[in-house]
Amino acid sequence: MTDSAGLSAEAQRRAYGKELASNFGADEAPHMVTRVLQRAELAVTELVVDSPPRRVSDLIPRQDAYMVCHHFRGRPGFEYWEEGKAFPVPYLRAGDTCIHHLQLDPAAMIDCPLHSMMWLVPQQALNALAEEANVAHIDELRFDPCVGVDDDIIRQLSAAMLPALRSPEQISRLFADHVALALTAHMAHAYGGMPDGPQLVQGGLAPWQERRATEMLAANLAGDIPLAEVARACGLSVGHFSRAFRKSTGLAPHTWLLQARVEHAMTLLRQPNEALSEIALACGFVDQSHFTRVFVQRVGLTPGAWRRVTMS
Repeated sequence: MTDSAGLSAEAQRRAYGKELASNFGADEAPHMVTRVLQRAELAVTELVVDSPPRRVSDLIPRQDAYMVCHHFRGRPGFEYWEEGKAFPVPYLRAGDTCIHHLQLDPAAMIDCPLHSMMWLVPQQALNALAEEANVAHIDELRFDPCVGVDDDIIRQLSAAMLPALRSPEQISRLFADHVALALTAHMAHAYGGMPDGPQLVQGGLAPWQERRATEMLAANLAGDIPLAEVARACGLSVGHFSRAFRKSTGLAPHTWLLQARVEHAMTLLRQPNEALSEIALACGFVDQSHFTRVFVQRVGLTPGAWRRVTMS
């Protein structure tokens, strides 16, 4: 989303990060933004309000987009408005998800502590996904804004984003792209009625595509390469590439990258003079602590212990 001198200050406000947090009386909010789908800016924000301002939330600038709010913390009954019309909400349980259309000026009374994951999903992203699947555009998502839904997919994706938002330096660009794409696809299918298109049932990558994709990923162990760039090199849409890559390799691209980092680290660990801190950086990890944590998760031993066992 690019600011322009021709836009009003209200229109320039973003519906994520610090600007979104200020609407609810919070000072800061960790967030991530990705453009994994062409022309669409997807964003996710962790919103924590420990000291509620006891006022109505500020209006988010109108836009053709949805705010998908997953609530980690339950809320008692509160007042909610759309286009100035009041809708009483009896309660929300911890784990519930609510969806709001930002063209309807949603606002709520902030009179109790909040902890939510706020996903910004533009209509443009849903349309881009439909175009990739070669199916009709999604007119609108179907939901009741006043009722929390128990959606296990959104719950799991929201939980997966918590460590990513709190330690963004340890998360690859591929992971952020992958999760944003998964959330958008789920919204399109579960709430937009998007049918499976021809691309959704095709097979894996051609040998040359798999070779090119893995070479590009292996050459960027830090994970800074956008998923869209790898997909484009294979002549595929992002959605089709992600599904085909998983079918061919058995792993999502960001998971394959983590495995490649660990395997490269194993090669370097066999060289006794290589310091663990240097190996960590050479393999795309932020630091030795990050390296150790991922290595233990994948191998079951710390890098130092694995080196001693292997070299003995």
